[in-house]
Amino acid sequence: MHNIIKARSVASKEKLLAISGLLSGAIIWGLIWYPYRLLEQMGVSGALSSFATYLIPLILGFTLYSERLRLRHFPPILLLIGLTAGWTNLAYVLAVIDGEVMRVLLLFYLSPLWTVLLARLLLHERLRFHGYLVMVLSFAGAVVMLWRPNLGLPLPQNTAEWMALSAGLTFAATNVLSRRAEASDIWLKSLSVWVGVSVLSLLALIYQPATLAALPMLPVSGWMWLLLVSILIFAVTLTVQYGLARAPANQAIVIFLFELVVAAVASYLLAGEVMTAQEWLGGAMIVAASLFSGKLEHDTYPA
Repeated sequence: MHNIIKARSVASKEKLLAISGLLSGAIIWGLIWYPYRLLEQMGVSGALSSFATYLIPLILGFTLYSERLRLRHFPPILLLIGLTAGWTNLAYVLAVIDGEVMRVLLLFYLSPLWTVLLARLLLHERLRFHGYLVMVLSFAGAVVMLWRPNLGLPLPQNTAEWMALSAGLTFAATNVLSRRAEASDIWLKSLSVWVGVSVLSLLALIYQPATLAALPMLPVSGWMWLLLVSILIFAVTLTVQYGLARAPANQAIVIFLFELVVAAVASYLLAGEVMTAQEWLGGAMIVAASLFSGKLEHDTYPA
């Protein structure tokens, strides 16, 4: 009896820590666009700030994990996770620097639609009612949010919005791939993310070498922002990976939606951005689709 009570206590504690980890990730990602914008105003491009703020966690991760790291046991699927997660994070940063924060996030949260499609293609999961409801709500929400009678088809209107859309797609791909890499521990998955962003950012910098000139002229406050964001990314990557490994998928997606609340308040207070009624309606439909996506865990079956 004592062992059962102890086991339940440990499980309850782990669940609380998992929820806290996911919630901290939602809060940080709902705010982190602001320092990236400040750095861009100081002359640090999105690619350069992404490279700097992910290179530091990468170095820390390799240093702390070096004794247990065995590259010969590095599953190939983690390379794919690194690429998809790398583009997710890089595209997100580039999108929130140049685009409207809430439109970027709402386009990003079309990810349930892409998850449904990718799960069908890669995991051979067929859908029932809730799966199709997710697809319809997500697509309809995007149409409502993006529709402009004078602009023709309801497509993203600028590079930032296309970046946000692509980030949501690769975020969904990362989630689907992670289902097939459950045996890998938190550190390996986190290292994959840091490597992916660092490599893709470096490739972008190769085509924009002039942006490196901003570093020698960066004020002390800029270096402090880079260091702070790096530490936050290091911590939040680990805590989110911990949460994803222990919290049910339906619970995780609901918790992540808190990012939208944080970003809505922050974008209004810090950037003076206000969404139209049409954008709120489309965004509400996308949020609803994300909430319904939690049902997919119990509403899919093998093909």
